[in-house]
Amino acid sequence: MADKPQDVVIIGGGIGGSALAGYLASGGLKVTVLEQLESFSDRVRGEWMAPWGVAEAQRIGLYEPFMAAGGHHLTHSIGYDEALPQEVAEAAQMDLGAILPGVPGPLCLEHVIMQNTAMETARRAGAEVLRGVSRVTFTAGDHPSVFFEHAGAAREVRCRWIIGADGRSSTVRRQLGFSLHEDPLDHLIVGLLLDGAHDWPENRQSVGKFGDIHYLVFPQGKGKVRIYADYAYQGQARFNGENGAQQLLQAFDLPAVPNSKAIASGRPIGPCRSFPSQDAWVDDPVRQGVTLIGDAAGYNDPILGQGLSITLRDVRMVGDILRGSAEWTTALFDDYINERKERLRRLRITSRIATTLFARFEPEDIARRGRIFQRIAADRSLGLLLTTAYAGPERIPSRLFTDESVAALVA
Repeated sequence: MADKPQDVVIIGGGIGGSALAGYLASGGLKVTVLEQLESFSDRVRGEWMAPWGVAEAQRIGLYEPFMAAGGHHLTHSIGYDEALPQEVAEAAQMDLGAILPGVPGPLCLEHVIMQNTAMETARRAGAEVLRGVSRVTFTAGDHPSVFFEHAGAAREVRCRWIIGADGRSSTVRRQLGFSLHEDPLDHLIVGLLLDGAHDWPENRQSVGKFGDIHYLVFPQGKGKVRIYADYAYQGQARFNGENGAQQLLQAFDLPAVPNSKAIASGRPIGPCRSFPSQDAWVDDPVRQGVTLIGDAAGYNDPILGQGLSITLRDVRMVGDILRGSAEWTTALFDDYINERKERLRRLRITSRIATTLFARFEPEDIARRGRIFQRIAADRSLGLLLTTAYAGPERIPSRLFTDESVAALVA
């Protein structure tokens, strides 16, 4: 059965696909979203949005819906760490509301709530959203068509452009043969959502290293906290099985971190799951008639928590291209291709520095950490590399993203 032609068909209705659908539909374009899942569930994914990502949400009209759905801003960050006395860590706390004008700080909200909110916002803007879609194939080129099954019927939608927003294992990327470059896998990150952690200050995040874990604590307000831990990959994941959540909570019982008892005694309300902590990227995510966005086009090591921000920047850039021109060609996406390539290059450099600092656990790594902290204390400009994750890669001087600058910090 052939449906009415659309301007854009978006394959994947998660945050990126739904956000783009709403942005395009609000600009008067006819959009259909195809989503495989009938409902979303907690899969331990991004729930911390960097200030530069919040700015993108504001620009595409999703900030207010996210806040209405329970969005929670963090105002301060304290890096309690085995390498720093507590009073030094507290004296160096970061004012997260001072990073970008008009952005109160990082935004935290359950991923499922963000997905549902973005999808409902797209529907209200006029996008057609189909759930429970299967067997998606397509033809690209000058006259794209998408073929799929929905509600027991085979369907076809012709369109002017296709967007692949279907995540890390993107079928769009595979069908078109895009090359995905991946860094080696040497550490994993595990996440868990907690309730009842009321004694943890609800506006304070904490990130640091103790022993064999790099810990991250991101409160969501009203006693909810999402915790993560990076750890070395040695052939198998830790914190698995029915006792995995309790083992992770025990690892967060850190006497040198004030209020950590609130985390260790929290109540798990979601799965405890590990996943790869590595970078992957597509150099050119555009073909005639098709553009990839979000994780489908490559992603940053989750150690930096940049997934949501990367995706919303993609949405804004691609949305502006499609809303701003009547004739669509691959050449229109040159700025998107080039900006995204450089954006992920800079974020890869930042994630590798963060990995060197926080996710390396041998004795020589501890000694290297001490030298890096000393170098940052002696030359504050070197520390700017780590603020990339907050302010956005384009706001940090380009001269810092060179081999010489990185060597000066971590060699």
